[in-house]
Amino acid sequence: MSIGSTTPVRTQEKLVSAIRSEILDAEEVLSATIEQSGEKIAKLRSRLEKRLREARLRLMVAEEALVAKTRAAAYATDDYVHSSPWTAMGVAAAVGVVVGLMAGRR
Repeated sequence: MSIGSTTPVRTQEKLVSAIRSEILDAEEVLSATIEQSGEKIAKLRSRLEKRLREARLRLMVAEEALVAKTRAAAYATDDYVHSSPWTAMGVAAAVGVVVGLMAGRR
């Protein structure tokens, strides 16, 4: 996998961000129409409120999934480091050398 590829966690983060943005937009529309009256506006507000509730539920599910995946990755990393400390130190040292070389080129 290349460094620039999209991981499932990154995709989940983008989804959470997009849902959060949509919720904020919908709340703004609801606020802007609070003083409006009429049957069409009432129906629109009702539909928007329903969709907003659904979006909040999807956001909660997505955030819970993201937390679970992040926690699983952290546990897997912790287990790996405890089972192979010298390998983990070697990988960390190699990453440090590469970052140092890249920083030195600037």
